[in-house]
Amino acid sequence: MTANEMPPMATPRVAAGALFFDNEGRVLLVRPSYKEHWDIPGGYVEPGESPRAACAREVEEELGLTPALGPMLVVDWAPAEHEGDKLLFIFDGGSLTAEQESGIRFADGELTECRYVTAEAMGQYGPPRLARRIRTAIVARSDGGSTYAEHGSAII
Repeated sequence: MTANEMPPMATPRVAAGALFFDNEGRVLLVRPSYKEHWDIPGGYVEPGESPRAACAREVEEELGLTPALGPMLVVDWAPAEHEGDKLLFIFDGGSLTAEQESGIRFADGELTECRYVTAEAMGQYGPPRLARRIRTAIVARSDGGSTYAEHGSAII
């Protein structure tokens, strides 16, 4: 079969982020300077890079932290208008210690602030599908597993 005979295939953008928690179970959100809403630390996967490696690289670039990432919590099929198909991975960043929190530096200038947010308040900080994705990841973490999602909602 030649390239011209190949059926069309999806070529999604791939991104990866980490959920970090405080001792009260709240999730660390960051405010990117280039977005109108908050997000989790992370970013796009570069060619030849795994989602896990991209997540660790992005967290180090954005926060100055070198995380020991835990398991993947969610992979989300999340096509976006004006951006095309997307696959988004969320990894468990675990709970940050006071020392790690005090070491957070907005190293690359992409972020302007961070704060811990409860699962119930997620909708005040970003689009509904981001809030759904984070809540889905929180449930997967508490269940000790991982979840496949579409537009942030777990598909069972």
